[in-house]
Amino acid sequence: MTFATLGLIEPLLRSLEKLGYQTPTPVQAQAIPAVLAGRDLMAAAQTGTGKTAGFALPLLQLLAMEGPKVTANSVRALILVPTRELAEQVHEAVRQYAENLPLRTYAVYGGVSINPQMMKLRSGVDLLVATPGRLLDLFRQNALKFNQLQTLVLDEADRMLDLGFSEELANIYRALPKKRQTLLFSATFSDDIRLLAGQMLNDPLTIEVSPRNVAANTVKQWIVTVDKKRKPELFVHLMRKGKWKQVLVFAKTRNGVDALVEKLQGLGINADGIHGDKPQATRQRALDRFKASEVQILVATDVAARGLDIEDLPLVVNFDLPIVAEDYIHRIGRTGRAGSTGEAISLVCADEVNLLSAIEMLTRQTLKRQNEPDFEPEHRVPDTDASGQVVKKPKKPKKPKASGGGGGKRNLGRWVDSGEVAPAEPSIKPVRKVPVFNTGPRKRKP
Repeated sequence: MTFATLGLIEPLLRSLEKLGYQTPTPVQAQAIPAVLAGRDLMAAAQTGTGKTAGFALPLLQLLAMEGPKVTANSVRALILVPTRELAEQVHEAVRQYAENLPLRTYAVYGGVSINPQMMKLRSGVDLLVATPGRLLDLFRQNALKFNQLQTLVLDEADRMLDLGFSEELANIYRALPKKRQTLLFSATFSDDIRLLAGQMLNDPLTIEVSPRNVAANTVKQWIVTVDKKRKPELFVHLMRKGKWKQVLVFAKTRNGVDALVEKLQGLGINADGIHGDKPQATRQRALDRFKASEVQILVATDVAARGLDIEDLPLVVNFDLPIVAEDYIHRIGRTGRAGSTGEAISLVCADEVNLLSAIEMLTRQTLKRQNEPDFEPEHRVPDTDASGQVVKKPKKPKKPKASGGGGGKRNLGRWVDSGEVAPAEPSIKPVRKVPVFNTGPRKRKP
C-alpha cells in the first residue's frame, strides 16, 4: 500500500516524498480514507505511530478541494490539543504537509501575547491548531468566528480532561456549528473518553491499531528501587555508570524539576528544565537546546509528556512515577518512536508502590526490578504484579508489654487492644470531570 492508493492528491504526495514518508502506518491506512469520506472518527493509536498525519493529511485535502474561501476572523478546520508544546509540534507537521497547497495555517496557545495572534486571525485561517484556553480568549474577544467551521479534531482528548479542560471544552462545543465532521484521536481511551465520544460524535468509525493502554514493545522497561531521599544520588550514579548522553527525565512537581536541575548543574552536568511556571519562550529554548544536544539532561513535568518529538531519543527516566497511570505510557513513548528502540527506567521508592501497581495493571505487565549495589532501599518496595495486587509480607505479631495499664498500646491517636487491627485508610481515586453536552440530532454533511 502507498499513500497514492489511499486517494491523496499530488501536492500532498510531493510533500510526503520530500519528508521521506514511503508507506502508510496502520493508523494512517485506516484513518485517511475514512476522513476523506466525511466520516466522524474515533481512533486510538500509541504515540509515535503517525496519528498526526492520519488526520492532518486528509483534512488538508478536504480544505483544498471543498468549501468556500475563508473569510475574515474565521477558521475552516480546528485542531484542539492540550499543551503548547503539542500545538507547536502538530502545527509544524501541518505546515510541512501543506507546503504545496494554497492554505493558511496557524497555531495559538497561552503563555505568549495574544495581540499578534489576533492580528494573524484578521485575514482568516484555513486550519487552526489551538489550546482550549487561548481559543476561548480569542473567541470572547471577537477575534475568531466559527461560522465556517467544517471539521473539529481533538488530539489527546484524554489529556485535556486530565488537565481540567472539561469546562473549556463544553464552552467551545456550544459555540461550534452542529453540522460538522468530528475526529477524536488519542494514544489511550479511558471509559470517560468513550462516554465523551458517545455524546459528541455522530455514528463514528472506531479504529484501534493497538491494544488499549499497552506501551510500545520497542521500549525496554525496568525499575530500580531506592529510598526517596537517595533518588538524586542514584540518578547521578546511573548516569555516570551508563555514560548517558541524552536523557529526558520526568519529575512529578515543578519544584522537583527545579531541585533536580539545580543539583545536576551544581555537579557540572549540563541540565535544564521545563514546566508550566516557565515562560513559553524559555521552555522552547530549553527544548531546542536539548534537541541540538547542547543540553545533556532535560527535566520536565508531565506538561511535556505529550508534544515532545525528539528524533532517536535513547532514554527516558521516570525520576518520579506519574499520578495518572496513563501518563506513564506517554512519558516512555518519547523514546522507541517510529520503529527505533529505546529504554525507560523508573526510580521507585516505597511511597510509590500503589502508583507502580496501577501502571502494571494498566499495561498488563510486571516491570522487571533491579537493585543497584550500595543503593538497596532501607524501606523495601513491596512486590507487585500485573493483576494490580500489592504483595505484602506478613508482619510478626508484637508481644504485649508486661506493664503499662493493661497491655494496651496507642496507635494513630486512639487506643486499640494489642490484638486489634486499626482500619486501613480508604483508597481515594482522583475524580475527573467529563463535560456533558446538550447535543441534539445533527444533520450529516452532504
